[in-house]
Amino acid sequence: MRDPYTVLGVPKSASEADVKKAFRKLAKQYHPDANANDPALKEKFNEVNSAYEILGDSEKRAQFDRGEIGPDGKPRFQGFEGFGGGGFRGRGADPRATDDILNEIFGDAFAGFARSGAAGGQARGRRRAGPDPFEFASAGGAAGGARPGLGKGTDVMVTARVRLEDMVETGKVRVTLPSGKALDVKVPAGFEPGAQMRLKGQGGDGDPAGDAIVILTFEPHPLFRPEGVNLRLDLPVSLDEAVLGGRIRVPTLEGTVEMTLPAGTTGAKALRLRGKGLPDKAGGRGDLYVTPRIVLPDGADAGLEQLMRRWREMKPYNPRDTL
Repeated sequence: MRDPYTVLGVPKSASEADVKKAFRKLAKQYHPDANANDPALKEKFNEVNSAYEILGDSEKRAQFDRGEIGPDGKPRFQGFEGFGGGGFRGRGADPRATDDILNEIFGDAFAGFARSGAAGGQARGRRRAGPDPFEFASAGGAAGGARPGLGKGTDVMVTARVRLEDMVETGKVRVTLPSGKALDVKVPAGFEPGAQMRLKGQGGDGDPAGDAIVILTFEPHPLFRPEGVNLRLDLPVSLDEAVLGGRIRVPTLEGTVEMTLPAGTTGAKALRLRGKGLPDKAGGRGDLYVTPRIVLPDGADAGLEQLMRRWREMKPYNPRDTL
């Protein structure tokens, strides 16, 4: 694992807002939805998520800055302090986490040593308060007491693709965890792609269980493009509708509605339907911006071509003069 500051490209003095901004930019750049044909960028995406899991959490960031945890979020072993007072604790490290590391490093050797009976007196000769990394149960469960717990389970990261329709209808998204468990989770209104939700106790096994970090993104829609809480729609219109105007039907997330198309529409300006966007944090709705796109009929039309030749002779103009 690389240094999370290096991964996100921010200095150690970066503010919480700067860290979040850097994460969102990289998450969007490397997201698998946008790079389906490049497995290497999926690894980049996972690395960015892991870095933000540390720097986006003020407590974990402080622990990393103090050297208590590594870039992978796991406690660092910081050496021995001697046999007095704190026993084998590492400086600044969480006592239980340090015990877990010692157990992992020395467990098999000392467990066998205890079973042989050679260390029976020594292992119990120096007693101290709190869990002892050298106390292991024998094969029969009689020696040394119970083995310390495994500590907090690992956090897992999953991506949830939110349907635009669900934001309006239920406000929920189905999250499928690595274990196969599926949950219907309430989505915060007004979220931006790359935003995260933490589901307590839904991660890896442990005591307590780890959390599930859910990264929210939008499911691509065939018609609508989200921009914050607003939506954009390119709406095909015929040449006569653009010239003459009139009432036309427009699709929305809740069905079709009628809208007035002004005469002489060029498609250079979007038309707004208020309150037809996505829910916002204030309990309202964003807007739907409709851009008319003039579509000509399929195939050649001699009458239309003749009309356009006469029009070109009588009303010449260049719409690109302003470019």
